[in-house]
Amino acid sequence: MIGPKEVMDVLLQKVFGMAKEVPDMHLSVVWNVRLPRILLALLVGAGLSTAGAAFQGLFSNPLATPDTLGVAAGASFGAALGILMSDSIFTIQIFSVVFGVAAVALTYSISKIKGKSTILMVVLGGMVTSAFFQALISLIKYVADPETKLPAITYWLMGSMASISYTTLFYGAPLIIIGTIVLYLLRWRLNILALSEDEARTMGYNLQHLRWLVILASTAVTASAVSMCGQIGWVGLLIPHITRMLVGTNNQKVIPVSISLGACYMVIIDTLARSATSAEIPLSILTALIGAPFFAYLLRKTGGGWA
Repeated sequence: MIGPKEVMDVLLQKVFGMAKEVPDMHLSVVWNVRLPRILLALLVGAGLSTAGAAFQGLFSNPLATPDTLGVAAGASFGAALGILMSDSIFTIQIFSVVFGVAAVALTYSISKIKGKSTILMVVLGGMVTSAFFQALISLIKYVADPETKLPAITYWLMGSMASISYTTLFYGAPLIIIGTIVLYLLRWRLNILALSEDEARTMGYNLQHLRWLVILASTAVTASAVSMCGQIGWVGLLIPHITRMLVGTNNQKVIPVSISLGACYMVIIDTLARSATSAEIPLSILTALIGAPFFAYLLRKTGGGWA
């Protein structure tokens, strides 16, 4: 058992270079195992919550999530393909991000009618894209070696932070951080997305450019999160709803509060996942078991509205 004092000793030595003697076991557990998981949980929780809040504002739909445009399905297929072809974490992350971006590009191409895209067509295109990549994931599972590759793909797709390292964070964290910062800086403009094209144009705003900037930032966050720890559902749907119950619908407040609540929520979920039972519980199972009943409670309390 490593207590708070031992944890502080490790952090003081590694961060501030204080020459206090620390047991190797404490150093390894705190610095190499626990700290990367906590950092990843903070980043993923904050990023997915922010992306979910941004998409709900973008589509004026309380059920919009970071998966709406098929990003999660595309990134998951890329990661499954990476696991099938290689054991390299870097390869898996690259494939995941590339196919996540490809999913958005496919959604955009499907949604174009006579050179223009509407919000409705983008959402419908996202549904088609998601179904397509889910079918490809099933194909990957079908051809994967059932002794080695298939268990790794299945477990990874269920969501886990067990194999995280500083190398993984080094490659994946920048996209989440940049995407979250962009959405944070655009938080007051997200309120403008509720206006019509003509109203926004009279105020000097180009809604198309703003929408695609939000989509690209949210895509970067979601694809990078999936590339590091698999699919984790409900975070981007549940946390923005709780936030709106606390602070209202003004995105100037919703985005920063979503960042804080999402980060804390994900740390709690990851702690439960590794400590509730002797075997670690996949994150997607916990988030669904907790998120679905609580979201049902929110729906009954609010009547499906945001007010």
